[in-house]
Amino acid sequence: MASIAIHHRQHRDEISLCHLTNRQIVGALNARTDYHINTTREWFYQYKGSMLLGVVDPSPLSGSSAFRDIPIREGEMFLLPPNVPHNPIRFADTVGIVGIVGIVGIVLEQPRPADSVDKLRWYCQDCAGIVSEDAFHCTDLGTQIKVAVQAFTGNQERRKCGECGSLADVVPQGVVQP
Repeated sequence: MASIAIHHRQHRDEISLCHLTNRQIVGALNARTDYHINTTREWFYQYKGSMLLGVVDPSPLSGSSAFRDIPIREGEMFLLPPNVPHNPIRFADTVGIVGIVGIVGIVLEQPRPADSVDKLRWYCQDCAGIVSEDAFHCTDLGTQIKVAVQAFTGNQERRKCGECGSLADVVPQGVVQP
């Protein structure tokens, strides 16, 4: 891990999101409401600062889902199983101003099988129903997520919950940094 520390010290002015095949060094604000679902595991290591990983746990007994937050603090790691909807949140006040990165995490993802399909899913903050979902074969996660998020946030009809009629949030509300 010493090389991570050296890389962070040498490049702290530049770090925002570096894609290295299926590895990311993350040091930027991430405050979206979509949940990413992929067929492979993801490993999170929080080198500096803290983050919150929102997940949707399916309940095998009731068939319903439970939303929960998993704090990942400095020095901690977490292995996310495949097919778990998840929303990594990195906080604005830990990122600081341009050139001063206060939070750095590492995310490792397995290479996607040729027939795999990633999904981005949005849930209603009022009734927990699924509001919208995009599916794609992941070739460039950063670019593909950006396109899908912009399409969702820019379309009020798409943001309307079919179950209760609420307009889905595009920025997380009431999230507290661990």
